[in-house]
Amino acid sequence: MGFKTALVTGASRGIGRSIALTLAANGYHLMITCHRNAEMLEEVKRYIESHFPVTCVTFVGDMGDFLAVEQMYSVFTEYFSSLDLLVNNAGISHLGLLTDLSPEEWDRLLQTNLSSVFYTCRSGIPLMLRRKNGKIINISSVWGVAGASCETAYSATKGGVNALTKALAKELAPSNIQVNAIACGAIDTEMNSFMTEEELEALLMEIPAGRLGRPDEVASLVLDLCTENNYLTGQVIHLDGGWI
Repeated sequence: MGFKTALVTGASRGIGRSIALTLAANGYHLMITCHRNAEMLEEVKRYIESHFPVTCVTFVGDMGDFLAVEQMYSVFTEYFSSLDLLVNNAGISHLGLLTDLSPEEWDRLLQTNLSSVFYTCRSGIPLMLRRKNGKIINISSVWGVAGASCETAYSATKGGVNALTKALAKELAPSNIQVNAIACGAIDTEMNSFMTEEELEALLMEIPAGRLGRPDEVASLVLDLCTENNYLTGQVIHLDGGWI
């Protein structure tokens, strides 16, 4: 097979959408997923296939459900025989005190943000091992490094993603598969749209760069990581304007 393939989870909007468009623009054939926004995901597919000479396959399902992930890979292998790049972007946030967090909400955050990475890697790695080549990029958060008040569960899941990234990189390095994470700061997406104007101004004062990051800047870093240095692995790279 002479072309490259990528799987991007959580690609119906925001960072995931931008990553998918950037990869398509650089010749990657894609499978893109989301949990609920099927119509938005199809819009991304239509845009990609009308602008770039690549194939784009969609899958709607919960990446925090192992059976759904297995089904997704079954569809993937109908179109592609190998996997060059796995981008784990699917995730949700939760704002509130730990004591107000229900066990169900805790489990949901763990499944969506952390178990999903385990599931997609577990089923995707064999497709990379066949050719001893591949890259896994996990979209994480600076809160997985520093922790955030009122985002305890979210911070815990992203800390787990960072630790998984470092450990898995050591397992896969002998097979020429690199695993890295991007710890995003405040990115201008719907996930941060809950802030009032005053809260946003206060946040920007804390960020040395003086602005929010853009989804296309995350996408650009993903492209750099999957096209450049094969010796770079096991890293959690901060993309936060100097914030943390």
